[in-house]
Amino acid sequence: MSSEAGQQHPLGVYYKVWALLFVLSACSYMVDFFEVQGAMRWTLVLLFMVLKAGFIVAIFMHVVWERMALVLTILGPPVALLLLIGLMTIEGNYVAGTRYQYMGHDRDAVALGPDDLHGEEHGEAVEH
Repeated sequence: MSSEAGQQHPLGVYYKVWALLFVLSACSYMVDFFEVQGAMRWTLVLLFMVLKAGFIVAIFMHVVWERMALVLTILGPPVALLLLIGLMTIEGNYVAGTRYQYMGHDRDAVALGPDDLHGEEHGEAVEH
């Protein structure tokens, strides 16, 4: 009879995951507090973000207790999109690198604005 009423999960699991989410959020704030910079900063921020999202989806959205077919149906497309985005990022960096290497472009170049092209008079003419 209890299987007909639905599956009940112990509340302790939810409290433990809630506490773990609190700890992960505190770690995320510590990255800012200790002023971590560069690639390490973004690696840590993204790692904590993915861990928190994973625990929320797995426990609070009950995905961990679902059948594998449903889990793959829900999580498969976003994972495939992230993989494709990663591949496009790698290819974009490669193309930009080869342009800088073979065409001699300056990586620190700043785009010209309208005032650089038309002089100060252009900006004044628009204001009148």
